[in-house]
Amino acid sequence: MLLRMLPTDRTCAADPTRFAESRSGETMLRDSIRKENPTWNRADPPGARLAAGPAAGPGDEPPGGAPPKKPVDPSRERDGAVATKERSKSARPPRFKVILYNDNYTPMEFVVQVLEKVFGKSPSAATQIMLQIHRSGMGIGGVYVLEVAETKSATVLRMAEERGYPLRSGVEKE
Repeated sequence: MLLRMLPTDRTCAADPTRFAESRSGETMLRDSIRKENPTWNRADPPGARLAAGPAAGPGDEPPGGAPPKKPVDPSRERDGAVATKERSKSARPPRFKVILYNDNYTPMEFVVQVLEKVFGKSPSAATQIMLQIHRSGMGIGGVYVLEVAETKSATVLRMAEERGYPLRSGVEKE
């Protein structure tokens, strides 16, 4: 049996007072099925005859009464006529700090340049972090997922070694 698409009443969206008077798509579908299949029972749930296959007569009920119910998947819910499934929230990956350590030989200008190029800091933010590293002995260049943090730390070490500075950096869990 082929189902035909029923035209929707577009005036319902424009006129909210007509929405209450209009019939839902489920009711319209049920009425169109009833016209095509007069043996359809009003007590049957919508779509019951569609799932059962070809039209059955009034005496074609399975022995023992109503057909057995299908097992319900607890992760699925029925919301009106739309089946929805809850999405499980994926856990956020752990974050790691890239720490720059102070030394007495690396120029402050080089540390600012590294913070700007590697960590994308503005000149003023890079200067503030550089002063924190100078005063407290260490400072946080940024917080990233593990792979990105390790890459940025290795980039800092490579840049310092190319210029002959002993600047050190490390990765620590946040």
